[in-house]
This record gives sequence, structure tokens and C-alpha cells, in this order.
Amino acid sequence: MDTQPLKDRRAIVTGAAQGIGHAIAARLAAEGARVAIIDIDRRAADEAAAQIGFGAIAATADIALEEDVDRAFDQVVAEFGGLDILINNAGIVGSDTPVHDLQVSDWDRVLDVNLKGTFLCSRAAVRHMIPQKSGAIVSMASISGKEGNANMAPYSVSKAGVICFTKTLAKELLEHGIRVNCLAPALIDSPLLAGMEPERVDFLTSKIPLGRLGRPEEVAAMVLFLASDESTFTTGACLDVSGGRATY
Repeated sequence: MDTQPLKDRRAIVTGAAQGIGHAIAARLAAEGARVAIIDIDRRAADEAAAQIGFGAIAATADIALEEDVDRAFDQVVAEFGGLDILINNAGIVGSDTPVHDLQVSDWDRVLDVNLKGTFLCSRAAVRHMIPQKSGAIVSMASISGKEGNANMAPYSVSKAGVICFTKTLAKELLEHGIRVNCLAPALIDSPLLAGMEPERVDFLTSKIPLGRLGRPEEVAAMVLFLASDESTFTTGACLDVSGGRATY
């Protein structure tokens, strides 16, 4: 690849104050991109931007809220003078609960953040990308969205929705020069694990043939490929980062 494959590109990474998103933002910045972190926690986002350097900035938004998303994207685009890359990373796992005990509020919150949030951020990004006839969107799905995980119905369904939304949006944007792809990681060693029971983490890890959790940096490397011109013939795809767990 080029020594700086994203030189002068302008990128937004949602949920990048920590974990996978932070690793993605740091990698994109190191590869030449000007990066904006959009996170619900402004203090953490500011700290992450300062740590990443390379001119990274921070903005605040609850990605489940239309007004928040549109305001944050307008703010970033005004600062950067445009937008070339969107990484839809922000998401929540939700409770470890079987369907017969699941509360509607739990279902709604996970779908609002993971699926509606991906839609809202993608819509905001596309409105800025279409006039320039270029752009790349990479969304974070999950192996759960392909196979489903017991006691994780809202999360699994939301990630299945991200995969289908990716394919739909990619077809809509072909004529505009905008590529849209997603990743399906297995369990990654990140702060999201703090919301899961240790037994659940052990069980899901046992399903990974490589026998370990993925690392945020491994996900970031795949994001870099999809966001760069190294993947110009790839759109509407869901690529696995699953340590061999994926069955299709």
C-alpha cells in the first residue's frame, strides 16, 4: 500500500473515544487522514483526539438522535471543508437476556443505537459525499448478525440489519462513486466486554477457531483497507474479522 494511503482524506469515526473505534481513528490518522471523533462522551472524545494527534478533532452526539447527528456532521464538515470517509463504529451490546424476559425498552435502545444510528450517520455523510461524487463508508456489523447469538436478540438483529443496510446503500450509491462496506468481527478485546457476563465472554471465545479474542488493531487494519483506494472494486460487501468463526 501507499506510505500514506489516506493522505488529505477527511474522516469521521463514531464511538471512537475508546476501544475499537479509538484504534480505527488512530490508524486512519497515522495513514494521513484528518479524523473527527464523534462520541456521546465529549470529555473522553476530546482526550482521545488529543492522544491521537495529527489534527484530530472531537464532536458530541447521541447517534440515535437525528438532530444530534445532523448537527455534529455539519460541524465537522464545516471544520474539514468536506467528508471523504465515514466509519460507523458506535454501538452497544445490550443486556444478556433471553427473549421471553426481554424488555421492549432494551430492544428499542439497542436497535436505535446500532441500526438507526448507522442509518442516520450514513444519511448525513452521503448528503455531503454525493456532490463530490466520491466517498467510502464502512460500518461495524458482527458475526452475531450472521449467525445469531442466544440471549443477544436485539444485538444480533441490529447487526443483521447493518449488513442488509450496507448492501442496500451500496447499490443506491454506485452512480455517485461512493463505496459502502461492513465488517463482521467475532468477539474483540474492547471495553464493550465489560457489559457482558464473564461466562458469556468465555463461551463466545470458545467458538473462535483461532482460540483467542480479536484485537482492535486487527479490526482497524481491515477498516483501512476498505476506506482506502486499495479496495476500489469492493462495495456492498461484508468482510469477516472472526478468527475463523464465520460459516458463510
